[in-house]
Amino acid sequence: MNSNYISRARGVSDLKAHLVLTTKYRKRVLTGQMIDRLGEILKDLLLKWDSNVVDFNGESDHVHLLFQYTPQTDLSKFINNIKTVTSRYLRKEFPDRVNQFYYKDVLWNGSYFIASCGGVTVEALKKYVESQDKPK
Repeated sequence: MNSNYISRARGVSDLKAHLVLTTKYRKRVLTGQMIDRLGEILKDLLLKWDSNVVDFNGESDHVHLLFQYTPQTDLSKFINNIKTVTSRYLRKEFPDRVNQFYYKDVLWNGSYFIASCGGVTVEALKKYVESQDKPK
């Protein structure tokens, strides 16, 4: 079996998603050091959700997180937890930087972008499904 699969109870999965978070008002708050620290926080946090970071990076006003998760993950709660926890840590560890931009306890925009993704394209999956040898 592929070592990238997650095996739990009665199922095996390989679910991945691409999450984009933007800073409130798209302010250019994030520094390289903050993005590095955010990557560390995310690795620890995702383990608590039986998930893992596939890739992570960002710019001064947004971050991209590619992660693997299980079918049991409630993505809206998961994303809310990511935003809450990372905001709390970054505001605590980099108060001078964050307070230059925000006077309230905020960091992330209220919205986010998420898209499912996988190892093959939808076209390739369609061809595979269509090629199945359906009984007569």
